[in-house]
Amino acid sequence: MDKVVLRRALISVSDKTGLAEFARALAERSVEIYSTGGTLQFLREAKIPALAVEDYTGFPEMMDGRVKTLHPKIHGGFLARRDLESHLDAVAHHGIKLFDLVVVNLYPFERVIANPDATFEEAVENIDIGGPAMVRSAAKNAASVAVVVSPSDYARVLAELAAHENATTLALREELRVKAYQRTAAYDASIASYLETKQGKKALRLQLVEKQSLRYGENPHQSASYLVEAESPDAWKQLHGKELSFNNILDLDIALRLAQDFSDGVCAIFKHTNPCGVAVGENQAEILQHAMDTDPVSFFGGIVVFNRPLGKAAAEKLAPHFFELIIAPQFIEGAFETLAAKKNLRLIEANFAAMQKHPSDLRAVPGAGGYLLQDTDWTLWNNEDIKVVSQKAINAETREDLAFALRVAKFVKSNSVVFASGKRTLAIGAGQMSRIDSIRIAEIKARDAKLSLKGSVMASEAFFPFRDSVDMCAALGVRAIVQPGGSIKDSESIAAADEHGIGLLFSGMRHFRH
Repeated sequence: MDKVVLRRALISVSDKTGLAEFARALAERSVEIYSTGGTLQFLREAKIPALAVEDYTGFPEMMDGRVKTLHPKIHGGFLARRDLESHLDAVAHHGIKLFDLVVVNLYPFERVIANPDATFEEAVENIDIGGPAMVRSAAKNAASVAVVVSPSDYARVLAELAAHENATTLALREELRVKAYQRTAAYDASIASYLETKQGKKALRLQLVEKQSLRYGENPHQSASYLVEAESPDAWKQLHGKELSFNNILDLDIALRLAQDFSDGVCAIFKHTNPCGVAVGENQAEILQHAMDTDPVSFFGGIVVFNRPLGKAAAEKLAPHFFELIIAPQFIEGAFETLAAKKNLRLIEANFAAMQKHPSDLRAVPGAGGYLLQDTDWTLWNNEDIKVVSQKAINAETREDLAFALRVAKFVKSNSVVFASGKRTLAIGAGQMSRIDSIRIAEIKARDAKLSLKGSVMASEAFFPFRDSVDMCAALGVRAIVQPGGSIKDSESIAAADEHGIGLLFSGMRHFRH
């Protein structure tokens, strides 16, 4: 059955956003509306004709609303197959009315438990029973019944009715069925996770759906998809250019994380998930130039992120070079037109205002047969743990440079070192098995870029096991170093700093990134 004329609807919702307009439009189409409890009262106060479910079933709501729609006259009206004579005979024999539309959104369990002051009893009372049961029943019979679980679909349903003489199509009903089961699955998962957490267990259940099919994974022989949590808000959207690849999205992720982590205006260039140049300031063209100057070879084919709207001056500086992606919260002053002249350049608009710093970091470990879950590494350091361990004092300006360098180092693969000055990077050494090798690579990159490290600061994401890193930094003219401390040979590093007249700050917090 493709088209089903909408004659009767049941509406029972917790979130009443847009409900008055939607229900009124249904009533104007002569749709008979049945409702319950607070929703019924809402509709009647809005002067929208609605019938009480309890009058139809002959069974009153009870137990503070815990029992109101769990009745054969309700679920029979959802589940009856209209192509089976036996089902229709049962409908006629028991006085069951057929429902063509079910509009249900669930008790706000997720919102309640998000409140740290919510009690266990409040959480349990917000576990919906009748709502999910109705959603599942209606969704099972999508051949005849449309089910709506989100106000965002009200306009879609009304447009469908207008286009098809008050009928819904099978295509829409099947699409809505998927959304319905996604919602109940996510709802049950949140309840189970909450209860498991109360028992002292770690629990994370994700309902992931394909947002975009990708041409391939990291390499052409690997198939791949980009998945998101069902109904999650868009953190970004592509405005222009070629379709994003698997590797593009990996770079996009780490770039967005870094951009979120800086409160000041920042420009960062990434290559293979490592920053190769970062600078802070409000003059975008200037900080872009600083970022490119850090590693004028590696930025070729990289991605660039800004956490402020991108203006024309910076866009014109970007335009002559080859980049894979440009990311910004907006493209203003003709910046979009300047960059869109390159048909393949991917332009990404990031919704920083809506982004939250995600608290969890989940990784698959297929070789080990499982997953790893950890808190996301957002904290730079705890002020009470910072210690200046050198004889040389560290002034406010130097501490700001050290904080900047360490914040960048958080996003560099271990073992990592970052040399910086004036809130711009001068050299980055990433991902080596030895920290000494990372320093050597940074020195080579600085020399090739014709940048002096004399007077710079250096940040290391992990402690120095020996004094050799300090000795090498001294030879390069570094004025101060930040590292977490915690080595059994910290005293040797401190002694080396004092011998060379270098400031040494222990942050007390490691930032490995594997």
